[in-house]
Amino acid sequence: MTPAGPFSAWELGLALRYLRAKRREGGVALIAIISFVGIMLAVAVLISVMSIMGGFRAELMGRILDFNGHMYVQGEAINGPDRAEALARIRDTPGIASATPMVENQTAIRARGQVLGAIVRGMTPEDVRAQPFLQESVPAEALAAFGAGRFGGDGVIIGQALADSLGLRPGDPLTIYSLTGGGSALGSLGPLEKTYVVSATFTAGMADYDRAFIFMPMEQAQIFFGKDGLWDVVEIKVDDADRVGELVAPVRRAAGPRAVVTDWRDRSAAFWEALKVERVAMSIILSLVVAIAAMNIISGIVMLVKNKGRDIAILRTIGASPAAILRVFFLAGAAIGIGGTIAGVILGLLFCWNVGSIQAAIEALTGASVFNSEVYLLPRVPALVDPVDVAWVVFWSLLMSCVASLPPSWRASRLDPVEALRYE
Repeated sequence: MTPAGPFSAWELGLALRYLRAKRREGGVALIAIISFVGIMLAVAVLISVMSIMGGFRAELMGRILDFNGHMYVQGEAINGPDRAEALARIRDTPGIASATPMVENQTAIRARGQVLGAIVRGMTPEDVRAQPFLQESVPAEALAAFGAGRFGGDGVIIGQALADSLGLRPGDPLTIYSLTGGGSALGSLGPLEKTYVVSATFTAGMADYDRAFIFMPMEQAQIFFGKDGLWDVVEIKVDDADRVGELVAPVRRAAGPRAVVTDWRDRSAAFWEALKVERVAMSIILSLVVAIAAMNIISGIVMLVKNKGRDIAILRTIGASPAAILRVFFLAGAAIGIGGTIAGVILGLLFCWNVGSIQAAIEALTGASVFNSEVYLLPRVPALVDPVDVAWVVFWSLLMSCVASLPPSWRASRLDPVEALRYE
């Protein structure tokens, strides 16, 4: 026999030939198919879960930051005599997209005999009209009339889910309570109530915001909540939310020494850390599932070695080295892993790219909500395929397949040809 290099064509051809078992060796083929299907499903599930959790985090972060902003300035700096200059300096800071002063108060509301809790956010009409989610969900004429127009300063914009809970439509009255009371020359007047008109409803894409928030003209909110001429916070949006930490110091310098500057990482640290830990934990668990599926390869190659003992002895007799025998059976096991991994990647990507259609089909067939927005905050299942995650899954699956192929392959390479032929 002419010596051939490692992983030569004849070794690969022999490995693939052994996988195409004859009828009397059907057990090997069955185990190979089971191993293939197990690896395929494990890889597909791991890619799908990591993509959905990544998409959930990205979608949730995008909607939360779109509604709430990226940085916040509080303290005496935004209510001092030079606050207008401080606001101008903040807006002129490089990397700042917008800076919006606002008044924000928790309150109670009443309509049609129902009383609910809500959060009133007072903003200038110009700032309200600049909010992207309001531009997308509120009619242009209602935005243009906010703070003026048909309802004067008594028009408010409320979340669609909140309006549905109270049975309200644009033009209906809504009573809002001021728990802190309005201001007067004699001080606080105590709890107040006033009836406003629902000028429009908005949808922010998150159920929690749609059922909790009310937008009111800034001057109305300041007077009604006893904060005449004051701001609660200046909400800042930056060009790149992931680099917000680099802008904390410049914004603090622009706002002044009495400013308290925080960012979205401070306000939602526990929430984002919980999502991160959950994603890591799920990835580890499902990676173990891939490893367990790959271990099925051991059973298949062990049976293959047992059935091919005579062939191994003949190959050794005509000059095949133990290393060549090891590589033949290693390639047989690796081929199962490679095929299952490729099929799993394709299946996982197809699932992620069509998850919306799959969700709609399941809901149409079962009549049940698969992804309840009241529970999961988002209206649909998000999926974001990260090439780095896919590459990691492929690497891990191939690694486990190769590891599982080594023990039985090493056993085949140690088989004594004389003993094999004697007991054949």
